[in-house]
Amino acid sequence: MANSSHAEHNISKLCQTTATSVALPIIYTIMSLTGLPGNAISLWVFMHKISIKTSTHIYLINLGISNLLLCLTMPFQAAYYSLGTTWNQHNTMCQMAINGLTPVIHINICIGVMILSWVALSRFASLIQHSHADRPSRWLKVLPGAFFCRKRQAKLAYALCLITWAIVAIAVTSFVVLYSIRAGRVKDGDGDEVCYCVTVEVGEEESHVFALVAVSLFFVFFLLVLSAYMAVIRHIWRSKKSAIISDSQRVYARVFRNIVVIKVVLVVGLLPYHIYKAIFVNIVNEQSWTTSPKTDACHPLSMYVEVKSFLLCLATMRCSTDPIMYFLLDKTFRNHALSLMRLSANANDSQSSKSNGGQLSQATTNQTRIHLMLPFPHHFELLEYLV
Repeated sequence: MANSSHAEHNISKLCQTTATSVALPIIYTIMSLTGLPGNAISLWVFMHKISIKTSTHIYLINLGISNLLLCLTMPFQAAYYSLGTTWNQHNTMCQMAINGLTPVIHINICIGVMILSWVALSRFASLIQHSHADRPSRWLKVLPGAFFCRKRQAKLAYALCLITWAIVAIAVTSFVVLYSIRAGRVKDGDGDEVCYCVTVEVGEEESHVFALVAVSLFFVFFLLVLSAYMAVIRHIWRSKKSAIISDSQRVYARVFRNIVVIKVVLVVGLLPYHIYKAIFVNIVNEQSWTTSPKTDACHPLSMYVEVKSFLLCLATMRCSTDPIMYFLLDKTFRNHALSLMRLSANANDSQSSKSNGGQLSQATTNQTRIHLMLPFPHHFELLEYLV
């Protein structure tokens, strides 16, 4: 099967529709323009506006770094889908896209899912210790006491993030290096092959094995995230019904809403790509693709590859939507982000007020500055539930 597949790859090419050559570059460009400043502001808030960082804040900082790195690849992704059929495979930009950008994308998708798992477990351990329900959570009796130690979790967060980055980066990079060496030997004498081709987009047997392993690990962590948050949602629901103070009920309602929204976005963004990736590998390996002997014929997998490309775009879209959701769902984040954008304007207003010498105007300006710049403690915990 492998030999016949290689023969078929050499006599047909992947064809692009307008959706891939035009729509995808536009989408990636928009994601870059929104994601880069959005994640930069997110990191500014997490690193400079939160003095006491819990384990969740540590995870959020690492997730923001991952999202920022992913956004940096978007302009190159746009160029790849727009110019990939004209680039020669030995072109420097093509090699950068294949051996440089692709590992970064897959590394950050894996890291994002793993960090979300650590966040879910951290939130689960923290929340169920503080219950307003009529009875304690049964998990307090099942799980060991060390699991609920918040100080240890904060230290553990640094270690988990470091280990996560190291393991995923080493695994993906090692595979890419070994695969590129092997693929380079196979393709000797095939120097006129374009960058956007079957060999790159469909892959070889080794890449299929790696893809299935990655998909399997994704589902392990994905189910872990969903299970932890289902337990959190159930706990919030019980606590909300038992809470007497209306303010507490409103806080529980907002936290519940935020968790549901983020989990829906996670399911819609990541799940379709990983399900389709397993199906795609099965289609490639199980069916016999017969192609026309004409070199200008489109490979039968062309449409399947385009679907995979769009679902990959959907999976990476979370890197640019996370800051938007922080802004819309959390009052603390929104006020700090607005304070950053209004900083220069407030400075000008302050100088103008001083020159006027009006005590009432000066007091009003000071109150506005305090309102914009001080933290909002009663909303800070909501920020921890936004992933």
